[in-house]
Amino acid sequence: MAVAPARGFSLSAAAGGAPLLFRQLFDADTGTFTYLIAEVASAEGLLIDPVFEQHDRDLSLIQELGIQLVACLDTHAHADHVTGSWLMHDATGSVIGLAAVAGAENVTLPLRHGDQVAFGSRALEVRATPGHTDGCLTFVLDDHSLAFTGDALLVRGCGRCDFQQGNAHTLYRSITEQILSLPDSCLLYPSHDYSGRTLSSVSEERAFNARLGGEADERDFVGYMENLELPHPRRLAVALPANLRSGRPRGHTPPDPDGWAPIRRSYAGLPQLESHWVSEHRDSLTLLDVRSADEFNGPDGHIPGSLLIPLQDLEQRLGEIPTGQPLVVLCHSGSRSALATQELLKAGRSQVANLRGGLRAWQREGLPLEHPMPTPAQPTP
Repeated sequence: MAVAPARGFSLSAAAGGAPLLFRQLFDADTGTFTYLIAEVASAEGLLIDPVFEQHDRDLSLIQELGIQLVACLDTHAHADHVTGSWLMHDATGSVIGLAAVAGAENVTLPLRHGDQVAFGSRALEVRATPGHTDGCLTFVLDDHSLAFTGDALLVRGCGRCDFQQGNAHTLYRSITEQILSLPDSCLLYPSHDYSGRTLSSVSEERAFNARLGGEADERDFVGYMENLELPHPRRLAVALPANLRSGRPRGHTPPDPDGWAPIRRSYAGLPQLESHWVSEHRDSLTLLDVRSADEFNGPDGHIPGSLLIPLQDLEQRLGEIPTGQPLVVLCHSGSRSALATQELLKAGRSQVANLRGGLRAWQREGLPLEHPMPTPAQPTP
C-alpha cells in the first residue's frame, strides 16, 4: 500500500537535517510518555515507549498521519506499565527494539551502545545508560537537538536504583557521560512524569536537577539515591514479566469489541468503516442517514434502503432505530454523522460506526444511490 507523506510540523532541520514530525503522547494511569517521530519526506517513523492499553490510540494516529512505522523502541524493560511494542509489530510489521542485555523474547532488533536506528534519511543514536536497570538506553537524534532519556534522567529527577540491577554509581556516570555531555540546548524527553512536566534540556538539568545538578558530585548523588526508600511499582509483578515478552499477550485474549467489522478508529477514538465494505454488507447492516429531509430527497440522493432521522431529531427518535443489526451512520461528509455516532454510543449502542467520508466518499467510489424523480414541468398557460 502506498504511504502518503506524513502530515505535521518541522521539529528539527538543524545541520541540514530533513524536517521531522513529532508527537508526545501521555498515559495518565502510569504517567508514561510515548513519542512518535517521523521524517516528513519519506513518512518513515519510530514509536518510543508505547503503552499496551494505548495501542488503539497510537495506531490510529500513525494511520491518520500516513506514517510507515519502521520500529517500536523501548528505552528499557519497564516495571510500571506493559509495552505496546508487540501489538504494534502485529498491526504494522514494525520491528521491536530493546537493549540486547535485557534478554527479552520477541525482540527483532536487539540494541547496543553505538547502534543507529534509521528512519528515512534521519536516525537515532543508541546510547547505553544503565543504572536504573542494566538495559536502559537513551536515544539521541542525529543532530543532537533532542534525546529520549527513558527513566535514566527525568525532569529534575532520575530513575530509582534499588531493584532490577540498579546501581547509583553506574547511573551517575551514565547521566553525566552520555546525557549531560550533549549540547546545552539539547531537549530532553523523559519516559515518565507525574507533575505535568513534559520536557527539559541539558543546561536545565545540569543546573537544577536536585539529585545531580549544580555543585552535586557522585558522592552526593549516591547518598541521595540510597535514601529514597520508595515503594515498589504497583504493577511490577505484571509489567516486568510481560515486558520480557515484549508485551506479547499470553493465554486468553479478551474478545474484540470491534470484531463485527473492520473498524478503523480515528485518533479521536471514533469507530469508522469504509464505503466499499459497507456496500458489500448492506443486507446485514442498518444504514442511518442523519442529514435533513431536503438533503435526503435532494440532488445528492441517498443510499437505497437507508433510514432517515435528521441529527436534530435523533435523541427523540432513538426508539425507531432497529436493534437487530449493526448500525452505520452517514451524512454528507462524515462530520454530522460522527456526532450522531458518539450520541448512539453514549446511548448504549455497541455495534455502531460512522461511514468514513460520508456520502461524498460513497459517490466517489461509484456506489449505488437513489435520486428523487424530477418534478414534471408545468405547462405554460
